[in-house]
Amino acid sequence: MIEPTPPVETIDKPQPPVSDSSVRGFQWWRRTFQYKTGLNLTKTEKEQYENDYKFILQRDQCNECYKNRDWLLQYSPTVIFMAQQIARLGSRTGSAQGSNSGEDLKFDESKIICDVCPEWRSGGFHPELGILLCQNRIRDKWHLEDTLAHEMVHYYDNTRWQVDWLNLKHHACSEIRASSLSGECRFMQEFARRGLGFKVSSGHQECVRRRATLSVMGNPNCKDQQHAEKVVDEVWDSCFSDTRPFEEIYR
Repeated sequence: MIEPTPPVETIDKPQPPVSDSSVRGFQWWRRTFQYKTGLNLTKTEKEQYENDYKFILQRDQCNECYKNRDWLLQYSPTVIFMAQQIARLGSRTGSAQGSNSGEDLKFDESKIICDVCPEWRSGGFHPELGILLCQNRIRDKWHLEDTLAHEMVHYYDNTRWQVDWLNLKHHACSEIRASSLSGECRFMQEFARRGLGFKVSSGHQECVRRRATLSVMGNPNCKDQQHAEKVVDEVWDSCFSDTRPFEEIYR
């Protein structure tokens, strides 16, 4: 999914705890018990506990997200391959690490950040900021792998073709490719989502169409669902068959 504006500005982030000891061991257990029972709990203490709980939750989600990101960059065949392809493209413009020094090209992992997202989505891509992984919406490592692969296809497209993301046909094409190549529409994923409603013969294509349409609907230049479906149809044949940088759809 394309993120037209930086998301972090609209997120209400909790303040750090007053002290580290207040969110550890016996003190945290005491505060949790007091909060759940309401015994001798002032309004200020209640608000402080809720702030600290949210802070700890977001911190742990963030740590887990970055841990999984780093693992995938090292061990996921899809993520590793996409990182290599993006780095090679980046070398043409000098944006890849090592591209000006004769060193091996390396994908700039700092372009993949974990943060809290207010909407129900798992990730986003911004042409200037890079990839956002929504730490509060990611179910597990494998969901993160599909999400990261999806956004890396957008990253690849933007690096190779300088996509105009406000152009609905450009946007739709990249969404079709990202949903098709990332693995998020493979058989087991769709079967888990839709159960007996999944069609073996055309399930993959239906999933790609559905997800691409939903993403295009979020474009400020899209009028409604019918408009999004029309644009997806117009670019479908050429974009669905374009599996670059892969030789074929294998996830």
